Amino acid sequence: MRPLLLGPDPSSPFPPAELALDEPDGLVCIGGDLSPTRLVNAYAAGLFPWFSEGQPILWWSPSERLVFRSDAVRLSTRFRRALRSSTWEVRFDTAFDAVIEACAVARRPGQDGTWITPAMQRAYAELHRLGHAHSVEVWDGERLVGGLYGVSVGEAFHAESMFSAMSGGSKVALAALGRHLAAMGWPLFDAQIENPHLRFMGGEVWPRARFLATFRPRTAGRAPCPGWPGAPFATRELAG
Repeated sequence: MRPLLLGPDPSSPFPPAELALDEPDGLVCIGGDLSPTRLVNAYAAGLFPWFSEGQPILWWSPSERLVFRSDAVRLSTRFRRALRSSTWEVRFDTAFDAVIEACAVARRPGQDGTWITPAMQRAYAELHRLGHAHSVEVWDGERLVGGLYGVSVGEAFHAESMFSAMSGGSKVALAALGRHLAAMGWPLFDAQIENPHLRFMGGEVWPRARFLATFRPRTAGRAPCPGWPGAPFATRELAG
């Protein structure tokens, strides 16, 4: 079975995520564009784009999805102890372009290049301008030492990528995201693809059916959320 081809109209509906291929796991459809309308519709349908430079746009809904409980992002006891003397600060939405660029150039085990292509960066920067994409930033003075970005549709947040310029920067960003979403009354967030690091921090692997049944209803309305940006705070507050 071949994946479906998307038509030129960005407002046309996506195929059901349940039609995702078994091989490659989770591929639903190909083509289309990265317009804000198309991207918002994709996340609302339980899909996300993931492709490399030179490939067509590929839209995915994997058979397993990594999900965090917002109030249960795990930091080790040793790391929390170190945070008590930290001078870092968490800020939101003050340097979105810098965060996505840092994520794009970050070296990752097993990856030769990046899927955060220039076209992807431009598309998510536009989503940010429209209030649908957000950054969580970790600052040491005026130096950006870690962060993440993601997409908010309705009352669902989808974390896309994160980076560390100093050890622990991405851990702080993820914990800060969980704290912020929990304060907004959002009990869960999507982290998309499983990896051991995220599992250690508390990520749970959900089957596609459970993920869709839980997250699709939270995207109703699809309007940008008024809870962003959050107020800055000292990372010491994450130490518990």
